[in-house]
Amino acid sequence: MAQRRLAQLVKELTPPPPIVGTLKLGDITYEVPTAVTPERLARCTRLLDVKDPVNLDNLHFMLQKYLLGQDIFLVSQPGPYARRLALTFASLINSEYEYIALHRDVGETELKQGREIREGGNLAYVDSPAVNAVKHGRLLILEGIEKAERGIMPVLNNLLENREMNLDDGTHIIHPMRYQQLEAAGTVTSDQGKLFIPAHKNFRVIAIAAPVPPYPGYPLDPPFRSRFQSRFVDPLGSLLAINGPKERDSYVSPPLLDKLRELILTTQYASESRNALQAISKSTLPPFPQTALAKLRGLLQMFPPPDELTPGQLGRLVVTLHPALTHSPLQGWAILSRHTQEAGLPELGSPSMSSPTENLGLLGYHLQAIERINGQTARVIFAPPSGCKPVTVNVPAGPRQFREFPFVGNLDFNPTTRFMGLLTTFFQAHALGWDISLIPPALPTLVKFFGQLLGYDHETLHVYKELGGRELVMRRRIKDGGATSWEPSPLIDGVWSGRLVHLSGLDVIGSTAGSLSRVVQDRETELWEGKRIVGEATPQELGQGQLSVAHPSFRAIMTASKSLPLKDWVSDEHANMFFTIPSQPMDAQEEGAILKATGCHDHIVSTLLTFAEKYRSSLSSDNIIKNRRLGTRTLVNIAKRVAASPDDVDLYDLVSRALLAEFLPAVEKINLNSLLQDSNVFRRTEPFHPNPIVDNGDLVFPSPTIGEKELPPTRVPLFNAAGDPSGVASHVPHMDHFYDNSLQTGLMRELALDLEVLKQHVVLLGNQGVGKNKVVDRLCQLLGRPREYIQLHRDTTVNQLMFTTTLESGVINYTDSPLLRAIKYGRFIIIDEADKAPEHVVAIFRSLAGQGELSLSDGRRVRLEKEREGDIVVHPNFRLILLANRPGYPFLGNHFLQVLGENFSAHSVTNPDQDSERKLISQLAPELSEELVTKLVGAFHDLRRGYEDGKLSYPYSLRELINLVRHLKAYPNDSLGDALRNIFDFDVYKPETTDHLATILMHHGLDVPQLGFDAARAATKKVQDVEFTPKSTELNGPKEGEHDNKEHHGGNKWAGGTGGRDTAGLGGIGGYKRLWKGGEIKQVPQHLKDQVPDELKEKAREMARQELQRRLEELDMTIAEAKGYSQLLGATQGHVASLLDLLENLAAKEEERVWVKRQTDGELDDSRLTEGLTGEATVYKRRGMEKPELGRPQIKPKRIRFIFDLSASMYRFQYDQRLQRSMETAVMLMETFERLSKKEKYAWDSGDGPEIGLIELGKPPADPKERWKLVEKMLMIPQYAFAGDYTVEAIAQGVTEVAKYDADDWFVIAITDANFGRYGITADDLSNAMKRDPKVNTALICIGEGAEAAWVSKTLPGKAFRVANTGDIPTVLRSILSTMVDRK
Repeated sequence: MAQRRLAQLVKELTPPPPIVGTLKLGDITYEVPTAVTPERLARCTRLLDVKDPVNLDNLHFMLQKYLLGQDIFLVSQPGPYARRLALTFASLINSEYEYIALHRDVGETELKQGREIREGGNLAYVDSPAVNAVKHGRLLILEGIEKAERGIMPVLNNLLENREMNLDDGTHIIHPMRYQQLEAAGTVTSDQGKLFIPAHKNFRVIAIAAPVPPYPGYPLDPPFRSRFQSRFVDPLGSLLAINGPKERDSYVSPPLLDKLRELILTTQYASESRNALQAISKSTLPPFPQTALAKLRGLLQMFPPPDELTPGQLGRLVVTLHPALTHSPLQGWAILSRHTQEAGLPELGSPSMSSPTENLGLLGYHLQAIERINGQTARVIFAPPSGCKPVTVNVPAGPRQFREFPFVGNLDFNPTTRFMGLLTTFFQAHALGWDISLIPPALPTLVKFFGQLLGYDHETLHVYKELGGRELVMRRRIKDGGATSWEPSPLIDGVWSGRLVHLSGLDVIGSTAGSLSRVVQDRETELWEGKRIVGEATPQELGQGQLSVAHPSFRAIMTASKSLPLKDWVSDEHANMFFTIPSQPMDAQEEGAILKATGCHDHIVSTLLTFAEKYRSSLSSDNIIKNRRLGTRTLVNIAKRVAASPDDVDLYDLVSRALLAEFLPAVEKINLNSLLQDSNVFRRTEPFHPNPIVDNGDLVFPSPTIGEKELPPTRVPLFNAAGDPSGVASHVPHMDHFYDNSLQTGLMRELALDLEVLKQHVVLLGNQGVGKNKVVDRLCQLLGRPREYIQLHRDTTVNQLMFTTTLESGVINYTDSPLLRAIKYGRFIIIDEADKAPEHVVAIFRSLAGQGELSLSDGRRVRLEKEREGDIVVHPNFRLILLANRPGYPFLGNHFLQVLGENFSAHSVTNPDQDSERKLISQLAPELSEELVTKLVGAFHDLRRGYEDGKLSYPYSLRELINLVRHLKAYPNDSLGDALRNIFDFDVYKPETTDHLATILMHHGLDVPQLGFDAARAATKKVQDVEFTPKSTELNGPKEGEHDNKEHHGGNKWAGGTGGRDTAGLGGIGGYKRLWKGGEIKQVPQHLKDQVPDELKEKAREMARQELQRRLEELDMTIAEAKGYSQLLGATQGHVASLLDLLENLAAKEEERVWVKRQTDGELDDSRLTEGLTGEATVYKRRGMEKPELGRPQIKPKRIRFIFDLSASMYRFQYDQRLQRSMETAVMLMETFERLSKKEKYAWDSGDGPEIGLIELGKPPADPKERWKLVEKMLMIPQYAFAGDYTVEAIAQGVTEVAKYDADDWFVIAITDANFGRYGITADDLSNAMKRDPKVNTALICIGEGAEAAWVSKTLPGKAFRVANTGDIPTVLRSILSTMVDRK
């Protein structure tokens, strides 16, 4: 009681904080108190101008709410304005503040209390910023509410409503009034200590979020929303007010600034349209980012513009200010161009538009000179455009020696106009104080040279998807003894020490990257246990250790992984964080100089460039075919290969290999061959490669021969065992048997040249069972090369690729993975099944192969050279060998090639040719006759061709043939049919496949009487040798029999049994139809069947005919109709099965589960073991559906329209069966979509033209009768059609109609035989119709006269396909549909 009275007395005697002054804001007067903890005050150097009327109005509202004790919710477009407004308000009222940046990884720990293990093993609870704010009466700023996952923000609901929160350390925060009541009653403490803590009366919350929609994010939880007073921040006001104080009086804004300011504000007004149609239009021009005007004003103030900009200069300026234009529809660019001309500016040119002499720096400036002033400052001089003066700027710099500029001496790069333009833009952004984002294609050399020119210490942080928002800033570590502590991430190290930090692959973490916005925009951020980086602080405050400041030289440069499309990460938030610099494409002259520098002959370089130009122009930006891009790096690799072996140049093979031509769809492969021939690149006869030999310390590939011509041999030095004695002793593969053949020897030779001579990393792609692993292991064995091995799978994580984590005696230990061992000791490492791992995991190989760099989660780094203690140096002998299945169906791996880029030399691994395969099989089983080997090899060759043609759904490989031969060799008494069951029994339930297999085997003279069910049952009868004879063989006439669900044998009563007499069943004597209900099949002897009287046989046949007629009546089909439909279906049965498999697997792939982290139960997550030691609950992971990144579209049905040309010419010109093939194609589509198990994944319809619909959306033909009626309709329409063609109108209308539906993808596919010349259809007509809406993917199949128009496929590359043989229509359509739907 005495203690209670004493506490009350102390409280009454404690004076309130002294007043530092009086704030008068409009009609409000506020006595500003002194801060208790001054280091928690706002220290931002970029606060808003309090005299600006927009800012003043917002601050007035916030003060009103503060004095009412209410929490505030600022609804603002993405950008720094709302945060700076909150900090300006905190500064204005002299309030201390806490800050939390919300993202997907924020959980209860970050909002309440964390745990730490102190010295001696004691567990301590550390208050979060939210708890500190409520305890000490501070403002709590929560930024990014829309990014917090559902279920997280309700943690704060009770704190917001009642100022109450239960903490993990056992204490309870309660409302101050309730605390006074408990204090008066003496119940605020217990024997264990203090139970209740009062929420400070000055505690307030300022939440900040972007409105959802139109911006990506999670909608607000209604209970959470209801606890705030909202304030919408006017985008126009923030655009103007974020500039800070007004320009100096002497500065006169140029006309360009006024015109572009008007354009930016006009675009903002236009984006706020309330027209319903305009709101959903994909061609609406998005508003400029919040910082666009500030960037523009700063740029024009530092770099005065010329009187007139060229269209290219204006285009580069606009796209820098508004980077979303890089992925916006062309309509948006056109709208903006019209606005610029209306504003008195030149036409908006392409950002890549320039003359050879034009300086490509912003506004026409050019980097001229760089001089050091002192240890952290440089003077940069920019040469001006015509009519302007040179600009000299002092910029931050690093401590290292500057690289000489202008560049002199022997350079390992070509400082072209394009390169220098981008470099100049880098320096302009740097001079303005902005961090940089380089829009792909990124140039790592550009980032490196920028740092070298300014003497920077360069730190590359390789970001991967598993990296959380907290790990970007700090990471936990365990000291000796088990105590936990925090250490800065490489990014924060760079902030403190003034490094150039390269954030490589920042795009992969999606919206979590936004958690860095404060450090990027304001050079402030929150650290661990109350530490904070602030804009400014006194030396005394810095000495206390809680506050630190960013080094003035610190800069960040962000580049993308290329694993995501631009629209997924070049967002408003990204544009506000960075000064975005779109890369410029290389011109032919620059590319040619680079290729010639490899030592490649000029005429080869000329040929390569000619082909590259044709090939690139054949690819459209929205190409439905996932072609491999032919980039400069790929051309350089080809040129290096030619230079390394100039006497053995097969340019056709090198180009085809680089483009993975082997795996292109048939139509695309034909187009590629045409382009190669047009470029004078022709295919040569495949050479014969003799077996390799080891000779005098070299692996020798003897001279290949082409007919009588001998090519030079190839010598590759063997591995020096002294370089890795332990690896040679234990990691060189050993193969007892390798059956040499020409094709695989040739592949080994190419691999040896790439790996050992050209020092390249390689990726091998092919079907299953073609020998990828065997060939690589054989090469390693011959070279004496040690190799490591990792097999990837869907659950592989980046951490698993780096090391194995173990926990011993409370201490976490890391054991190097095979990958790190290979890096250290210079071994090959085979990364098997590379296409099965998530793409963000495979992405780490991109930087490892391209730059020899990797960032490990334990703080270590992989580097080409040792730069600091702990670095792992890449051994010069280290090589990556990635193995994967071919892209696309049926393997359905991830599209990892797009992630790898062009850092790997690609090799297509195919089955051996027939000669090589015969030689291999003869070596494997010499006891088999040459005739049988020839037949087997020929049959398997045709099986593979059947797969390529779409008639078979499985790519039969060398592996299956070898296993078949091994069986025949080991069990010579087994028949060929028995052995083939090992391969073909997978397809027992696919009768169309079984029939095709039988046709191929029969064609090659292989006597296999039975396949499928018949083979299985024949084998069962043969092994068991069972013959069943019923007691009674008397026949009374065929009948149905009675039905039950039991097994019956013999007898004459039950239907569905076996070995019976008159009843319907199996294996019996005189039934009229087959009917089986399961169980063992008893087969009566054939002689009993032969004794059945003719009249009973005829009666059975008549009953069968009647039963068939009854079934047809159920379908409302005549026998003729059933026969006609059956013929159409039979012609495309293989295509139906193949397309069905593809669509089913794609639907399943969309629902593939991933590891969901930060769970409270499941499997222990080894990347969060440290958190587990401190007692955190969310240290588990579970398999679950991956949540889409913010802004990504939810999975909806794919909307498809098929258009068939049913004009008069389709009926008139039936000599090529064009109408018949179109009808078969329609049947293929109807049957495929009818059989889909997940019909909701695809919404489709079909039509003939602008007026006649064949199938209505959502009402597909329900049964064969309806499908047959539709086919009859297709046959009838052209009989009554007048001459004319409506192809263009049908496509245009189809695109318009399809685009109206809510879907996640839209497609229109048309088949036409239009004679374009006769009906005056031009390339522009077709192009305009097919590109009517940029979101709709279109394809056109031209048959008949349409196939004769060569300009079609050239005008619409990747969209229009000429099919001369109408029999190929189903194949081509299946291929198009497959690649359209299964695309990135």
